[in-house]
Amino acid sequence: MNSAIEFLKANNVFHLATVEGDAARVRPFGFVMVRNGALYFCTNRTKEVYRQLVEKPDVEISGMGADGSWLRIRGKAVVDDSHDAKVQAFQEGPMLLGIYPKGAEDETFVTFYLTGARATLYSFTAAPKELPLV
Repeated sequence: MNSAIEFLKANNVFHLATVEGDAARVRPFGFVMVRNGALYFCTNRTKEVYRQLVEKPDVEISGMGADGSWLRIRGKAVVDDSHDAKVQAFQEGPMLLGIYPKGAEDETFVTFYLTGARATLYSFTAAPKELPLV
């Protein structure tokens, strides 16, 4: 893999870790995109993950490859509530319409991007390797 986004797209499901109080919270995600040179993901503003991301934006993403390698991305989540970001998300991930049938007009749908992010690819057989996000 040449970039973190390629790894995440090739492996479909990744896990996003947030913090609530002093406890970690982890859940599966499956959509990422690149916008303005940043890695984006999306969620629903009625979910606890949204509140956690807003209150404590430090996050870590982890994904496992079919070859046994795994990727860790650490950064800060920033809300991008722009209509353009939402439209792009539905263009790149039409499966999102199954969850948000109103598409970019759905008021609960929101996108986030990572800032200050660093991606590292790990393996049991090689030294860790820094990857560009995009």
